[in-house]
Amino acid sequence: MPNRRSERMPGRGPTDLMPPGLNGLSWGLPRTFLGLDERASEYDHAGAVILPVPYEATTSYGGGAEAGPAAIIEASRYIELYDHELDSEPHTAGIYTLPPLELTRAGPGPAMTELEEAFGTILDAIGDRFLVMLGGEHSVSAPAIRSYSSRVDERISVLLMDAHTDMRAEHEGSEYSHACAMTRVLDVADVVGVGVRGVTREEADVARNRHGVTLIYADDMWEDDGWMELALDALGSTVYLTFDVDYFDPSLVPSTGAPEPGGGDWYRTLRFLRRVFSEKTVIGCDVVELAPTPGLHAPDFLVAKLVFKLIAYRFAKREGP
Repeated sequence: MPNRRSERMPGRGPTDLMPPGLNGLSWGLPRTFLGLDERASEYDHAGAVILPVPYEATTSYGGGAEAGPAAIIEASRYIELYDHELDSEPHTAGIYTLPPLELTRAGPGPAMTELEEAFGTILDAIGDRFLVMLGGEHSVSAPAIRSYSSRVDERISVLLMDAHTDMRAEHEGSEYSHACAMTRVLDVADVVGVGVRGVTREEADVARNRHGVTLIYADDMWEDDGWMELALDALGSTVYLTFDVDYFDPSLVPSTGAPEPGGGDWYRTLRFLRRVFSEKTVIGCDVVELAPTPGLHAPDFLVAKLVFKLIAYRFAKREGP
């Protein structure tokens, strides 16, 4: 089990705010991603930034996604910091954890408008740092993608790892539902969906008839790895990754609002993601729709490890092979 006790009290206040003589005690791990102490999670030296957005308002089956970001950060505190695949310690790139971003409860439309404005402010502030947003329901991805798109000269590609396409025109009376997240970005980005296995006829028609939409169904991913080439060929050079954890088979991640049988496994998914980060420019990403199950820690840990691996792959060229 990781042993990285912070030399300071949780939080980022300067040490002179602590009562005299207490700095040397063995304080618990701070509530930062990976439980990093202030030296490793200091903003000025961070290459990556974690943004928790615990928003949930339009889930239509199982709920609980608003607790996802906190569960991911809590589980991450027990991840070993050494990555044997890359022979590196990704946290040395620096990972800064922002406080949770709370959105208005005035309705999905106002919340998404608020998030797009806030996301733009965050992007302007952090410069070229790698931003990882933790949701929350999948609706939060659209404002993030639109914010990135407005800052890139070329049309970006969205890599959608998801059991669903989220391309409905509206769902349960709202065009800002989690089930409509990708519809909200088709005017500014191409979408390549991987692992899809729950789709409406309307969404299948969109994929067939609209330029810039590519779907790779989960049942076509099992014979060989040819699907990886199809996905990579469909992606442009600049990619935003949105990862709904129901992409995974529910035997791995049952803790999500709309689990679908027959999803992705761990190692082939990592092989694919490593290639994406190696062959494309990934400008940002989000991981959404974890709905923690009380007493069941394995899914939380898997998703936290996924975030760890995304950061590892992002900085692999700098640190490792």
